Amino acid sequence: MYKLIASDLDETLLGTDHRICQRNLEAIRAAREMGVRFVAASGRGHRSISRELAALGILDVPGEYCIAFNGGVLAGNVGPTPFKSVTLPWEHADGLWRYGTMRNLCTHVYTIDDVVYVYNYVPEERAYVGSRMHVIETHERGLDFLRGTSLVKVLFMDLDPARLRAIHEDLGTLAADLDVSYSARRYIEFNPAGVNKGAGLLALAAHLGIDPSDTIAIGDGPNDIPMIRAAGLGACVANAYDEVKAASTYICQADNNAGGVAEVIERFVLE
Repeated sequence: MYKLIASDLDETLLGTDHRICQRNLEAIRAAREMGVRFVAASGRGHRSISRELAALGILDVPGEYCIAFNGGVLAGNVGPTPFKSVTLPWEHADGLWRYGTMRNLCTHVYTIDDVVYVYNYVPEERAYVGSRMHVIETHERGLDFLRGTSLVKVLFMDLDPARLRAIHEDLGTLAADLDVSYSARRYIEFNPAGVNKGAGLLALAAHLGIDPSDTIAIGDGPNDIPMIRAAGLGACVANAYDEVKAASTYICQADNNAGGVAEVIERFVLE
């Protein structure tokens, strides 16, 4: 029997309205009543997913956990302090930030306290991020203003996937020692080497005494692939990238709007 389900949030558990559909809520509730743990695994920070955790009934509940910042932070859902974190060396973060700002890219840097500083905060990004994250717009070309602050992730936003791939190639040694992933059909993300959702899932499973074979991972984007491969059962929703489908054992018929996460739970847990 599966004991832990880890699911991505945006474009997987959440619909295009950024909410969890009733089918997903009911399936997750039923699985939890059977003693199966449900863990949100997000590229976002642990504080910025509090609305989703509350909707699932696992916010401020002892013994419940989340995987945040693509595995850079493992946190309990009670209180703001993570029990495990891996920070991005300031020199790496500053180099990426300077690369992005000098090219006028929409550039994010995330602090461990879940504050997001954004350069060139374009209208398309404002509309997408909305009020889901604590964003501070800045025009600083370097990160000297954050020296001494624990940083966990940098990303660039562009709505053209080909440009994101070109950026990755152009970065050269700047990204050579980092874990690089793509998400939401708009981001290229940079975490410390070895930091990804798969490593986060395995670390959390070990913390809970759960064998990896007893885990399920569900996602849609390339940053979910390490988690999908690490889990006992790797699944993706119907709207997933082609490379995510290729990495998955099970591909849902339902997309993120129609309850793809529930489909996995109904088939492999509730039955």
